[in-house]
Amino acid sequence: MSAAPPPPQRVPTLTEVVQLAPPKPFDASPPPTPVPPPTARPAPPAIDEAAVAQRVLEDVQRQIDLMLEYRLREALGPLLARLSDALIREARDELASTLRDVVARAVAQEVQRHRGR
Repeated sequence: MSAAPPPPQRVPTLTEVVQLAPPKPFDASPPPTPVPPPTARPAPPAIDEAAVAQRVLEDVQRQIDLMLEYRLREALGPLLARLSDALIREARDELASTLRDVVARAVAQEVQRHRGR
């Protein structure tokens, strides 16, 4: 820092011409930015390992559930389609056989009733 100039010996009046010092050249550079004093950074919070482990476990469990569901659908879809087709065929065959037996009994009973008249 520079020292301030000494005060004048006398103060001029309004009618006197005062000689001023030549103006300083204009400096367009920005004034220096003051550097704040270093502050102590707060210590990071302690990591709760149990909470982190729980969050990771939940995330992994969710991913496993989604992957397992996808893989099961992928694997069981065609298998269940084949099984349902086979079940439908067997049920149809059984129903047709039962229906033939019922119709044959009904026809036999009707024939018997007509012969007995």
